[in-house]
Amino acid sequence: MKFFLKPADPAKLDVDVMISFCWEEDLSKFTPFPSELSKDIKEAAVKEHFTGSVDQVLVISSHGLIGAYKLICVGLGDKGNFNIYNLYTSIARGVKKAQEIKAVKVAVNINNDLWMKKFTTNTVAQVIVEASTLSAYKFLKYKSEEEKKKERALEEVILSLPANKIAAAEEGIRVGKIVSEAVIFARDLINEPAEVTSPSYLSQIAEDLAKDSKGAVKVKILEKEEVEKFGMGAFLGVAAGSDKPPKFIRLSYRLTNPKKKIVLIGKGITFDTGGLSLKTPEFMETMKSDMSGAAGVLAVFKALSLLKPKVEVVGLIPACENMPGGSALKPGDILHAMNGKTIEVLNTDAEGRLTLADALSFALSREKPDEIIDIATLTGACIVALGQEIAGMWGNDDKLMTEIEDAAIVSGERIWRMPLAKDYKELLKSHIADIKNVQTGRFAGAIAAALFLSEFVGKTPWVHLDIAGPAYVEKDTPLTPQGGAGFGVRLLLNFLLNK
Repeated sequence: MKFFLKPADPAKLDVDVMISFCWEEDLSKFTPFPSELSKDIKEAAVKEHFTGSVDQVLVISSHGLIGAYKLICVGLGDKGNFNIYNLYTSIARGVKKAQEIKAVKVAVNINNDLWMKKFTTNTVAQVIVEASTLSAYKFLKYKSEEEKKKERALEEVILSLPANKIAAAEEGIRVGKIVSEAVIFARDLINEPAEVTSPSYLSQIAEDLAKDSKGAVKVKILEKEEVEKFGMGAFLGVAAGSDKPPKFIRLSYRLTNPKKKIVLIGKGITFDTGGLSLKTPEFMETMKSDMSGAAGVLAVFKALSLLKPKVEVVGLIPACENMPGGSALKPGDILHAMNGKTIEVLNTDAEGRLTLADALSFALSREKPDEIIDIATLTGACIVALGQEIAGMWGNDDKLMTEIEDAAIVSGERIWRMPLAKDYKELLKSHIADIKNVQTGRFAGAIAAALFLSEFVGKTPWVHLDIAGPAYVEKDTPLTPQGGAGFGVRLLLNFLLNK
């Protein structure tokens, strides 16, 4: 998909579709168009009960009154409640509708100053690029050639805006392209079947990223024997049931005199059967996505050498399968984590926290970072609490959590701060080991998982993002078709760029 900036009168642009926008109960903002077309818009709005609310889209023929063959009007909702999340979804709705009517060349009309009072030109341009690219995404690798031919790709998006805004929009387009490509990279990884995305495959992807970065990103793959020497018994315990060898992946990015050192840890369970605590079939169907955290970290490193944040970044991915083989971890087993803690395993399906425990211990003892962020599809309990579109956030440092919240707001990815209730640690007490891997009773599962992880971070500022809900989309949303979402990539890149 190509993007162009044009200061021309939007009514004169020769495109398949012009996407324009209006506030709720205010259709007067379509004044750049001829009066006859504006009249047609208002008449169609009345007939189709289009009021400009946030979830409404109106499609009408231009009747040759403007250069575009058709006009798509997207409702923005109430001005007072409009935020950047609405900006992303409004653009995405317009682009999706354009795809539905087989448009190849589309213009987005921002010539009427709808958003410029709320956001910078740079931001609006970046959002248009990201929303257009991500809403148009399709994973077609395994479709037959016959099926692929049925798809008509959106090829060109023109941003129509005032001439004095062109220069400011150029940087937004550049960054938007880089970020979008990173998200799509993560989506492609998540959507691949687990027979492809083995731990070895993820390690090869990491090595390829390092090569493509021309030296900006370095990679080190720790094989099973090296992992054993580090004493990562929790990680190896999860990997024990699979015939595919585990890989501990370390990526690094560093410019001269970085401001801080930040470690990103991504859960890399390339397929999760639940182990001997076997999942039921319906809960296993999408478990190829249990490496979404790892995909997100790899995607971040794909973009770092192009965006050049002023911090040192280390990425850690403990990659393995959770399988019920003859040598698999059993309920009741005791694992020894890298930091010396012993863990009583009562449920082998609470495996992600075991692999993260050793990754956090490695980060603390070997990397000595200023801050740690882990991102993981960790608990079904978080989906119960927050649904499928919002990630949960826990942490031990208010400043760091606020920075993550700010990055989430700007990226349009929704997270919610959750309590790290210290008194709930009682739920993880074991009579035979230092800690259990699951809580006593049915409740507070997501909090208990975060508390478990907190045992391995010491006093280092740390944030845990449970993306179990938004990592894999069960049905189409404006920004994401069904499948892997690449959630967290935009958030983390924004966070790193603003350090």
